[in-house]
Amino acid sequence: MLFRQLEYLVALSRERHFARAAQACRVSQPALSEAVSKLEDELDVPLVLRGRKYEGLTPEGERIVVWARILADRDALTSEAGHLRTGLSGRMRIGSVPTASGTVALLTAPFCLAHPLVTVEVMGDLQSTDVLRQLRDFEIDAGITYLREDLGEQYRTVPLYEERYVLLTGAADAPAHRTAATWAEAARLPLCLLTEAMQGRRVLDEVFAEAGVRPSPRVETDSVATLFAHVRTGRWASVVPHTWLHVFGVPHGMRAVPLVEPARAVPVGLVTVAREPGSVLARALREIAGQTDVAAALERLPED
Repeated sequence: MLFRQLEYLVALSRERHFARAAQACRVSQPALSEAVSKLEDELDVPLVLRGRKYEGLTPEGERIVVWARILADRDALTSEAGHLRTGLSGRMRIGSVPTASGTVALLTAPFCLAHPLVTVEVMGDLQSTDVLRQLRDFEIDAGITYLREDLGEQYRTVPLYEERYVLLTGAADAPAHRTAATWAEAARLPLCLLTEAMQGRRVLDEVFAEAGVRPSPRVETDSVATLFAHVRTGRWASVVPHTWLHVFGVPHGMRAVPLVEPARAVPVGLVTVAREPGSVLARALREIAGQTDVAAALERLPED
């Protein structure tokens, strides 16, 4: 918590404006103001000159900002020195949206091979907003999520692949006997889809709307594996990212066909914070991501 409060104070010193500092930290202005006030209470010194608008930091505040930057540099220096002495070690924390969690192994496999002293923890059921929040709050080192245009300069991204969609049905369903299905045809089937709170579902709803239809799923879930399980019963169909065929293939008794009219591909990538010098582990994972052709690996998928 203290490190986060210091980060907000550094941002306020840099931006010289509460709203801009809050935007840079991807938090609300009240949250940033409260965090700075709590830091003042904990240190028992005034840090900000307050008036009708931001008027700068107090001398004590300026001094604390210097120490905050020194502490950040010290942590990075310690990690870097350890890396140079013994090789990279520690625990890498990766957060992923559920639709992309099946592709994480395409990065962790070469990463662990290159850095045998590092252990990896993967949280594969985060919403896209949670991935970004946990990056900001130092709860994870890297995230795999949708690459939106509004991510901004606070984050570094490495594009990995473009997510496409397939209609997953029981083998006896009519559209399954064709080489492709339309989104309008999919909307007429008894569907099991991701919940509306998830970015992956919002993407699907946008494509359905573009096709002039609106799905009415009977079952909703936050798990892609649960979608496969429901389709397996023969009672439902689903729309799943093509990347999950890399994990499950096309299970016996099911068919997967590309969805067209419209065809849609959404960029997915590795996201880390842009702070310098930043996490040594995150930097190493970015290097692995830049050297790994995830898109090519996902093209080598079974058709059925």
